[in-house]
Amino acid sequence: GILMVVNMEVGMCHPPVGLNLYVASGIAKMGITELTIAVWPWLLTMLIFLLAVTFVPEISLWLPRTLGMLN
Repeated sequence: GILMVVNMEVGMCHPPVGLNLYVASGIAKMGITELTIAVWPWLLTMLIFLLAVTFVPEISLWLPRTLGMLN
């Protein structure tokens, strides 16, 4: 579930589809190009998190294991 949500958010935050960019552009009254440049640090952070969650499953499984939901 976490992988899917993070993947979807990465897809929504960068061109050409970036629906979140268009919404934020309308709210902030900024151009898509300006907003895309402003979003890059956050997008890189999300990509690093996505790679970490993908290749280190303990990150997303820690809470279920702690609560005894997994063996």
